[in-house]
Amino acid sequence: MTGPGSGVGAGSGPSPGVGRGAASAGAAPPRRVHLAAYLPGTPDTGGPSGFASVRHLARTAERGRFDFLLLDQDLRPRADAEGGCASLTVLNALAAVTGHLGLAATVDAAGGEPCELARCLASLDHLSGGRAAWHVGPLPPDEGGPARRAALTEAPGPDDGHPDRADECVEVTRALWRAWPPGSAPRTVRHSGPWFDLTARPALPPSPQGHPVVIRGAGSDGAREAAARTADVVLTGHTDEEGGRALRADLGRRLTRYGRPPGALKVMAVAAFVLGETEDEARAKRAAHGPGTARRPCLTGTPASLAATLDAYVRAGAADGFVLTPLLAPDGLDEFVDLVVPLLQRRGVYRAAYEGPTLRDHLGLERPAAEADRVAAGR
Repeated sequence: MTGPGSGVGAGSGPSPGVGRGAASAGAAPPRRVHLAAYLPGTPDTGGPSGFASVRHLARTAERGRFDFLLLDQDLRPRADAEGGCASLTVLNALAAVTGHLGLAATVDAAGGEPCELARCLASLDHLSGGRAAWHVGPLPPDEGGPARRAALTEAPGPDDGHPDRADECVEVTRALWRAWPPGSAPRTVRHSGPWFDLTARPALPPSPQGHPVVIRGAGSDGAREAAARTADVVLTGHTDEEGGRALRADLGRRLTRYGRPPGALKVMAVAAFVLGETEDEARAKRAAHGPGTARRPCLTGTPASLAATLDAYVRAGAADGFVLTPLLAPDGLDEFVDLVVPLLQRRGVYRAAYEGPTLRDHLGLERPAAEADRVAAGR
């Protein structure tokens, strides 16, 4: 996996008159900036990466009041390492050493089975007290061998008017989660589609947040439609405010077709970052990273200029926040948390403390049961 998306381009700054601190008296309150961290499958740690490194990154993100930490499907110490540790295994362990941070697992949907996915992800949601998320990941090109990949392409696909396997897997998994309403007995899910034919009941009752948050991409028309139908968070690769606003407007139109308000789907841009005491120092540090910044968009500047850029991008309605990739893990996030987060807090656009125990609380999302009731009532 090359990453969950791409983010704001380097050197972007605040728009004129935007991002100048707290709103004036009588004006609407500023839009709150959401932050998350992403650890790719081959973090640049300068050496083997063990659980202690990931734990440090998670605790730093939690110290910075981030919404969630997103892990790639398999964590490998080096690009040439054989195999890795599945993100769900690592996040189950992180649930015991964090208290508020959301824990987002990248898990294959194109080759997954709904009953197993529903059980494993719901287990993480219960272990963490309602802090789990599912980043819907594709089947890696080298996984499973030719026989398995051939088997996954025999059924009808989107060109035949049917959902692809990943989309149907997400639909069925969500149906299993929602088949056990709070305070009620579990219901039986009966599904017959081009990829799955099953009759099953959910394995676990709802968690404190109802069920895991669903995170998806929006890189194509089909992906945007699927996100509007099933996602809570979208990862975007837009590099300017105009493109970000256009994406949000497009998603908003699609959400109305499913009876969902615009606030039901958070949009977050993904980017690396480089900080320096001066702009020149930041640019020099970025150049020194070489391939680490060439592979992905990178926010570059002083703590003050980065805080202004993030604030301006969110105020402009281009996104709800950012998923940040430290160029050096696990310590690469410390500088951002120590220097940029306090500036965002002074601007009045970032939380000083977590306001609830679950990931949906951090993101400002409704519980699934509340959303379902409102949609059913046509509100």
